[in-house]
Amino acid sequence: MAERICVARIGAPHGVRGEVRLHTFTEDPLAVARYGPLEDKAGTQAYTIASLRAAKDHLIVRLEGVGDRNAAEKLANLELYVSRERLPAIEESGSFYHADLIGLKVETSAGRALGTVTAVRNHGAGDLLEIVPEVPGESVMLPFIEAFVREVDVAGGRIVADPPEGMFDLDPSSRPSRAKRGASRDP
Repeated sequence: MAERICVARIGAPHGVRGEVRLHTFTEDPLAVARYGPLEDKAGTQAYTIASLRAAKDHLIVRLEGVGDRNAAEKLANLELYVSRERLPAIEESGSFYHADLIGLKVETSAGRALGTVTAVRNHGAGDLLEIVPEVPGESVMLPFIEAFVREVDVAGGRIVADPPEGMFDLDPSSRPSRAKRGASRDP
């Protein structure tokens, strides 16, 4: 299990007085302020939230020591972490931190190995498991929904999934091709 959990990412500056947009990865976005100082990925720099307020799909945050827009701009896209022990314990069955999914093996209900989870992504429509397939080829993005993901066994190091047919074909050339930006779909 991950020792440190990414709980937020700093976005663009907000205004000229050093506030930043903060995108949280917590069930309750305001909970991020209760975890104490947030750290960069290396754990070498700590950031304390001095104030925060809710905005449409993010928080507006003032961090101690960040007093102007220039300082705020330098923090854009910085991921913020806390140690696992500062987070609430997971008691609810079927709940886990996304960081716990990274590295889990993915297999079908029939036991066929599909690959390994390398990331959990969310581009606005729900969580996607990024899986590096057992067969060489591009990563596959599997929607993290009950229709496809049958079981998550963090302790056992595996996820049981039944993806749509063809998603993990043994021959990568037979996988559905992705349209490239700017490419025409017409023959």
